[in-house]
Amino acid sequence: MIVGTAGHIDHGKTTLVKALTGVDCDRLKEEKARGITVDLGYAYTPTLGFVDVPGHERLIHNMLAGATGIDFALLVIAADDGPMPQTREHLEIIELLGIRRGAVALTKIDLAAADRQKQARIEIAELLAGTALAGAPIFPVAAVSGEGVGELSAHLEAAAAAQSEHQASGGFRLAIDRRFTLAGAGTVVTGTAFSGAVQPGDRLLLSPPGRPVRVRSLRVHDIPAESGHAGQRIALALTGIEKAEVERGMWIVAPALHAPVRRFDARLRVLAGQPGLKHWTPAHLHLGAEEVPARVALLGADEIPPCGENWAQITVDRDIATLAGDRFILRDASARHTIGGGIVLDIFPPSRRRRSPERLAMLAALADPNPATALHLAAEQQAAGADLAAQACNRNLEPAAMAALCARLDLKVVGDAAFARFRWQELEARLLAALAAEHERAPDLTGVERDRLRRLTLPTLSRPAFDALLAAPLADGRVARTHAWLHLPQHQVQLAAADRDLWLALKPLLDAAPCNPPRVRDVARATGIGEDTVRALFKRIARHGDAWPVAHDHFFTAEAVTDLARRAAGIHQRDGCIRAASLRDEIGGGRKVAIQILEFFDRIGYTRRIRDTHLLRGTPEQFGA
Repeated sequence: MIVGTAGHIDHGKTTLVKALTGVDCDRLKEEKARGITVDLGYAYTPTLGFVDVPGHERLIHNMLAGATGIDFALLVIAADDGPMPQTREHLEIIELLGIRRGAVALTKIDLAAADRQKQARIEIAELLAGTALAGAPIFPVAAVSGEGVGELSAHLEAAAAAQSEHQASGGFRLAIDRRFTLAGAGTVVTGTAFSGAVQPGDRLLLSPPGRPVRVRSLRVHDIPAESGHAGQRIALALTGIEKAEVERGMWIVAPALHAPVRRFDARLRVLAGQPGLKHWTPAHLHLGAEEVPARVALLGADEIPPCGENWAQITVDRDIATLAGDRFILRDASARHTIGGGIVLDIFPPSRRRRSPERLAMLAALADPNPATALHLAAEQQAAGADLAAQACNRNLEPAAMAALCARLDLKVVGDAAFARFRWQELEARLLAALAAEHERAPDLTGVERDRLRRLTLPTLSRPAFDALLAAPLADGRVARTHAWLHLPQHQVQLAAADRDLWLALKPLLDAAPCNPPRVRDVARATGIGEDTVRALFKRIARHGDAWPVAHDHFFTAEAVTDLARRAAGIHQRDGCIRAASLRDEIGGGRKVAIQILEFFDRIGYTRRIRDTHLLRGTPEQFGA
């Protein structure tokens, strides 16, 4: 169990931790010289880990770096002073971080008379009233003499024994609060593990920079270990990274969880005693061990009053790493006062319609700890399907857990998208309606090219999802295919007999060089037929589906285009991309025609150009292969 101290400066937090563990957490020269805690300190027993935090108001940022991830709050209040300003602020922070278990150490009882101790207890009860620590036990102690320390220690041990196990599922995440170099170990980072497990040899990422690292060895609660788990204080010796590249506030995460963000949606609460929080208020965000300037955009209201809660979108000045469920604190722009805090809900928020009723309903679903609630609503709301990869990353769900959720909700899953059953049926109806509308608009066209039909059905629908949507109507005959054209079975377009006869006479010229057929002018020259006549015929043939206009006045037969699509797919499978030179070598033609073919494939959505390469987007089946 991780125990975090909290309380005003000079109330004896560090002295108390030393009395409980025998470890002096003040390790810096400045701390020794001044007699106050400046940065985070750590101490361990076999069952307890202590995070000792500074109590000075100017060091709240350091206190917050250590407070996230603790299980149990030890509120330290000196008997002679009673609750002080930082006692109250630390208690508010504990509340905002969702820490629900704790105890009070009434320190320095050797310096306070019995009446003063009694009065301090009354003040503490008033302070804790209405908070999660209301009714928490109070242990009078004198850390220097050891009086009362045994009783407090026994209570902490009992609380550790009663603590439920941390959820070890999901990918590994550790919030870095210290980094240093050790001889023989190299770069070492320490922090609290938020989720998952880690062991030597694991390959992880430093986030948000995205630098790959490998775990050389690890220590759990300052003891060498073969594995570490969520809820533990862990030190990782890493290879592949230098100390100078690591900063407090970064994370060590499983590669699937690397998703740097600059904005996220959250549930936000404003503290009592603070002014109402207005839209676009500047603030300092503290999340994990990170501190970063931020702006608060309100989503569900124009202002959040003191003690009020509402939805908000937090925008930060630089990339940070976070996931749904993380707690955060907001301090004012001058970093003098804590103004509120909340919980991260969505690290992939929409950029538009973020205050719409549908989005606010989604935020309410995301606030439910059960991930099924948000997934079910997303599958119903989003016609193009809920993005399972984003849902899994946001909630840190492993593939098996996501698959089980989809099965339980009876969702139609295609690749990384999940659809409510009624949404899938609606899409099928839209596909058939789009075909009927196109037949009415252009009755002389054989049908609709596959990628255009996808856009007519729903532009945001992914190609794999559209292919799956089309499969059933094709299989049961509700949709027919002629070459690359899709059409309703009752829609039949016949070429005029004269066009058919002329096409059959000219087609052998194109078949003779299928990968680089003669252009319109060359066909006209070879046959003596007028160039305008050949061009008009080829355009009508293309509309019918027996040819493709690959470039200006350059028509390829449907069979040739299908073969070229297969060859391009083969090159992509072999090389990971398609280049003009590779296609030229494959078809044995010139570079110019290879470029024209690839530009044609880009134009119809079969490939996508990235610099000098082309990536496959479709499948040869879309050409009737």
